[in-house]
Amino acid sequence: MIITISGMPGSGKSTIGKMLAEKLGYKQYSMGDLRGRWAIERGLTIDELNKLGEQEDWTDKDADAYQEKLGKTEDNFVIDGRLSFHFIPQAFKIFLTVDPRVAAQRVIKNPRPDEKLAASVEELMAAQQARVENDERRYEKYYKLSFQDKSNYDLVIDTTDLTPGKILDRIMARLKS
Repeated sequence: MIITISGMPGSGKSTIGKMLAEKLGYKQYSMGDLRGRWAIERGLTIDELNKLGEQEDWTDKDADAYQEKLGKTEDNFVIDGRLSFHFIPQAFKIFLTVDPRVAAQRVIKNPRPDEKLAASVEELMAAQQARVENDERRYEKYYKLSFQDKSNYDLVIDTTDLTPGKILDRIMARLKS
């Protein structure tokens, strides 16, 4: 079985992806981590890489081709990425949503190395909203789709008031049913 996890910034995609893969004994992949490494290698933040992606499609297309290949050549893995649901259509597809303030509070405590450090929760909320808008522009331009369309997913979970353990419990219950 292949499981994709998409969702909003700070919703827990990477955390839940790692936990779920460990619980199932599966491999785990993260498109956010992959693209973050690409940004750092080029001396950019992830937001600068995304901005570049509005003009240069390789920033998306290379990651998308990679996950599409994974979906055709491997099994039994968990992958977190905003468009993984699209490039691995046979997967069980999960979408995680979260209140934007809670998301920013989570992320500010544990910043990624590819992100500009925010001075406040409000600044981070604005940066996360800008990232989502940039993502949506690129995905519309390249693929004519929105990752926020909940009809693309088999399971949607609002993680705002849930611990990672409770989120994992909900996913496992759904997988068993």
